[in-house]
Amino acid sequence: MTDWPILSTVTFLPLVGALLILFIRDDNDLARRNIRAVALWTTAFTFILSLWIWVDFDPTVAGFQMVEQADWLGGGITYHMGVDGISMLFVILTTFLMPICILASYESVQFRVKEYMIAFLVLETLVIGVFCALDLVLFYVFFEGGLIPMFLIIGVWGGKRRIYASYKFFLYTFLGSVLMLVAIMAMYWDAGTTSIPDLLAHDFPASMQPWLWFAFFASFAVKMPMWPVHTWLPDAHVEAPTAGSVILAGILLKLGGYGFLRFSLPMFPLASADFAPLVFTLSVVAIIYTSLVALVQTDIKKLIAYSSVAHMGFVTMGIFAANQQGVEGAIFQMLSHGLVSGALFLCVGVIYDRMHTREIAAYGGLVSRMPNYAVVMLIFTMANVGLPGTSGFVGEFLTLIGVFQVNSWVAIFAATGVILSAAYALWLYRRVIYGVLEKESLRSILDLSRREKLLLYPLVILIIFFGVYPMPVFNVTAVSVENLVSGYTAALEAASAVARAQ
Repeated sequence: MTDWPILSTVTFLPLVGALLILFIRDDNDLARRNIRAVALWTTAFTFILSLWIWVDFDPTVAGFQMVEQADWLGGGITYHMGVDGISMLFVILTTFLMPICILASYESVQFRVKEYMIAFLVLETLVIGVFCALDLVLFYVFFEGGLIPMFLIIGVWGGKRRIYASYKFFLYTFLGSVLMLVAIMAMYWDAGTTSIPDLLAHDFPASMQPWLWFAFFASFAVKMPMWPVHTWLPDAHVEAPTAGSVILAGILLKLGGYGFLRFSLPMFPLASADFAPLVFTLSVVAIIYTSLVALVQTDIKKLIAYSSVAHMGFVTMGIFAANQQGVEGAIFQMLSHGLVSGALFLCVGVIYDRMHTREIAAYGGLVSRMPNYAVVMLIFTMANVGLPGTSGFVGEFLTLIGVFQVNSWVAIFAATGVILSAAYALWLYRRVIYGVLEKESLRSILDLSRREKLLLYPLVILIIFFGVYPMPVFNVTAVSVENLVSGYTAALEAASAVARAQ
């Protein structure tokens, strides 16, 4: 085990890069090249350093590892960091996607480059902090802080309706989190601490759990996003720059699922069991409804955004199945979706940089001019559909197995989403890639550049690797998930025993 603060180093290293960029003047091409280089090297080094967390992680231990603790605000509120099998891989996912986002922005972002790179580096620090925080107040600071750089990324570097999309994103997510802040105060008054490990061991009164559960649910459901509070996501995706969409879909949506796993299920087990049918209903509606909405989209980004809502429906379903397969499947689905949806948005960015439109009708017959792009796009589309042999299949299959054990009807209805996802994804692929190359503007379009291959090929390798051999993920998550599920089951059995005794 390391005896140096690896988690704090990985968390705040991007902030050091942001401070360096702050002192570079942004008044000529050379300066902007230096800014991009500092951002890229900072995120790349952060990723390499974060791999040490995985190397040093002991998958046989269910509790938190690499724990760091120091006095902070007094009154029991401390700076407390640590990771377990549920949170560790999300840290790696964040640090992996960030250099890809910086590299993706090299040519597309020419306006206020300095502020753009600082926003991304600050966002990286805040998101990693969410996954590492072991104090409720610290978690809330990181969780809410991430809104600010993302709000700026959409609002400053977004499309024509960027102001509307950024305010909608901010207000939706912020309003949901106000209730969570009230719940945090109530938990502190009841338990006398904000330490997450202590709160996991604390039994909250049965009468209090539904209110706390709903307060946290309001925040995490918007972040996921679950139906019907999902409407901010398509607008945010359409207006966000390519790298903003990658981070939004790849990482920020996972904060809601992580919150359910860290707080809702283990801390409020009785309420989670009572409201599981509600979550199942919302998940099934999300899977079917948003898949049907995706079928009629004319904008490529909007279609992928709606598909993200449908895929997050599988995640919430798997989490509240509250069994080994369901929860492990949900975690794997989140990690896989982070890679697949990020890759799809990068693919949209590739053709948008050339044609400056995302309308599906503007394309057709790209396979004859961009064969490499067509192959890469096919692999990502198949992963999005959940084809066996890709990472998209493993998560969906496990969540369906987990849910089937709890409620077979929910699993059957959810499985229709797999068919619908094949319909809209293949329809999109056929319209953009196949057909006759009729449009004159497409005849001179160029295939993937060296930089774009550097972005997309590693994602292709990972998506196929984890589709064929998912054990590196399951080896990390298994013990922590088993601990979570057994604690949840024990709490329900204890409550049932008390009810029978009365």
